Parts: sequence; structure tokens; C-alpha cells
Amino acid sequence: MRKELLSVLGDFLATGLSARKNDKQGNIISRTTQIASDNYGYQVYIPPKSESDGKIPVIVFLHGIRERGSGGFVPAEGTTGMLIRHYLRQVPSIILLPQCRMGSYWSDPVMDQMVMQALEQTIVEFNGDRKRLYLIGVSMGGYGVWHFASEHPEKFAALVSICGGSPLMTGERFSPIAQKVGRTPSWIFHGSDDRVVPVSESRELVKSIEANQGNVKYTEYETTGHNVWLNVLAEKDLLPWVFAQRLQ
Repeated sequence: MRKELLSVLGDFLATGLSARKNDKQGNIISRTTQIASDNYGYQVYIPPKSESDGKIPVIVFLHGIRERGSGGFVPAEGTTGMLIRHYLRQVPSIILLPQCRMGSYWSDPVMDQMVMQALEQTIVEFNGDRKRLYLIGVSMGGYGVWHFASEHPEKFAALVSICGGSPLMTGERFSPIAQKVGRTPSWIFHGSDDRVVPVSESRELVKSIEANQGNVKYTEYETTGHNVWLNVLAEKDLLPWVFAQRLQ
């Protein structure tokens, strides 16, 4: 894992100057959507221009609790922002990067409305493919994946939940989610030693999805904690699996 991350960093340092000179090789832009009298900012990654004029798949990425705020959670400058941009350039997809407001959660009604409006605007503006809309979320964003997938069934072609869980807080927390998600393909990741979000959250979701004849893959990393996203970045089969899914 460390060698792979060092390799990515080395590639980034080697290509950073040329990438900055050619802003057509992937760019993150800022947009807003209005709800009532309030404007909500979000970011969109635009992949390098394709030789085809066809529709482009769209990934909705839901961040974790530490990235809440306003103004966009991907820094415009600095090493962190540049590393993120370097990684995104390897993804042949539009990537919608909404930001959850401080004190809010993805399951809050206004956050739900904000994300869905931003998604619709992104599809229209950048020629997104409605049959290839994908949800990926980490931690709080992993909970958000199950919220949006259950509240908007058959909207997304694939779901990726990383150290997430059921957004339902009372009663039977897992089966209702599984029933609403149905057979939407999902890949769930969790670390066995997670001390922030218990691994039982993902295990119970998997059990419920399987019990409802759902379509689920599960990867649990032994001796790994909440930073399981580092392992997920190294999963070579993840993006090919995601882009192989499409709505009928």
C-alpha cells in the first residue's frame, strides 16, 4: 500500500508542471444551486475531452464529516488539492463533489434536495449519462450513499459505500434500506478494526441485502481502521466494476 501511494505521489510530482500548463487534462470547476433564498456551492470535475461526443458517466462523491462546510471541500491550491486533481485525472467520468453544510448530514431534507438539484444541473450542463449515474461515499458519505439510494430508487446504476452504515436511527435499521435499494449493484468496504464506524454496520447491511436477493459485493480489510479508503484506492477492480454497471 505504501509503495503504491509513493508511486502515485512520484507520478504526480513528475507530471505536475505539465498538468498545470494544460488545464484541458482534467479540471475542477465551481457551481451553485439555489434552494429557497440560499445558494449552495458544489464542485464538478470534468474529465479530459473525449474523442467521442457521447454522453459521459457521472460519479456523485459524498465526503465525510470533517469536510463539511461551504465553498468546496477540494482545495483550490496546495499539495492536497493538487494530489486530488492528479488522482481524478485517472477517472474517465464527470465527478460531482457536493459539500454538506456544517451541522448537517446528507440525509437532511435540504442536503438531499441540494445534491439532487446539483446532479440534475451537472447532467444537463455537461452531457451526463442518466443510465450511468454512480454513488460513492466515505464514512458519513457512506451513510449518505444508502440514504440517496433508498430515497431515489433506480436512479443510480451502482453504489460504493466505504466505512458507512444505515442512515436510519430507530427501529429496524437495515432491512428497509435493503428493500428500497433492491438489486442495484453495490460494493461495500469496511475495516475490521474501525473504531469510528463499527464494522457491524456494513456487515448487517450485507446480510439484509443478501436476504432480499440483492446484488452486493463485500470487502473487509483485516487489522484496518477507519482509514480504509486508502485500501479502496488501491483496488484495481473497483473502477472497472463501477463503469461496467448501467441502468437497463
